[in-house]
Amino acid sequence: MKHEKINYVEFPSMDLTLTKNFFTRAFNWAFTDYGPDYTAFENEGLDGGFYRSNLNSRTENGAALIVFYSNNLETTLKKVIETGGEIVKDIFEFPGGRRFEFTEPCGNQFGVWSDL
Repeated sequence: MKHEKINYVEFPSMDLTLTKNFFTRAFNWAFTDYGPDYTAFENEGLDGGFYRSNLNSRTENGAALIVFYSNNLETTLKKVIETGGEIVKDIFEFPGGRRFEFTEPCGNQFGVWSDL
């Protein structure tokens, strides 16, 4: 761990099982449960977890946007859709690459970008 650097991130989830299933199927994540109201992931670029809550993390509510990197944006987009994600911004170009934004089944918003 590095002193005073971002180390961990936590997200709300209305249904931990639904959230875990989505990230396991779409991104091949593994989870460790800590009781019925918390699950953690690690080695995914940044360690973190999901806690049971009726809220969600979306940019329209002022939340930070966590953005994943993909070597193949179209393949990742397809996996997100096939595993229950909802595309909220289709693929668009920006200086340096392309990206899309999605929500996972419990409403948390994420982005995926590629420089290819």
